[in-house]
Parts: sequence; C-alpha cells; structure tokens
Amino acid sequence: MGTSKYSPEFRADAVALYRATPGGSYSSVAKDLGVNHETLRVWVRDAEQAARPGAGKASAIEKENRQLRARVKELELEREILRRAAKYFAGETSW
Repeated sequence: MGTSKYSPEFRADAVALYRATPGGSYSSVAKDLGVNHETLRVWVRDAEQAARPGAGKASAIEKENRQLRARVKELELEREILRRAAKYFAGETSW
C-alpha cells in the first residue's frame, strides 16, 4: 500500500467539518475540500468505528483472528500435500 497524500490532521478536520455541516452531504463537503466523496465517507466511517468503546481492542483481535485463520489454511494445505505424497510413495514401494 502506498502512502496517503492526506495527513491524519486533514482527515480529522474533514470529518469534523462534515459533522458540523447541518444537512451537508458527503459530495458537497468533499467538493469544498477537493477530495472524492467516497474518500470522505470512508474517513467518517473509520472515525465512527474508532470512537466506539473498545474499538481498538476489537480490531486488534479481528486482525489476529484473520492472521490465524490464514495460517490454519496454510497448514491444512501443507498437511494435505504431505498426505498425498505419503500415499503416492507408499503405493510405489513394493517391499
């Protein structure tokens, strides 16, 4: 992933401006700031998630779970390859 061209301070200010604009849409606020409306929407969503109590802890646990699930999948694949190799070589051997 590349680096963002918007600083965290700019993002926070953009979210604050969106929240402080009564009846403002993502498009109108984003146009005023010179950013894409979808980018602003993502920033607002991320700020709302970060504001929830325990959000940092939950996201860390979710990240660890994703990593562990990927590792389990990798190990299951390795086990299956080894099982097939053992079966193949056992069939070739005639003692």
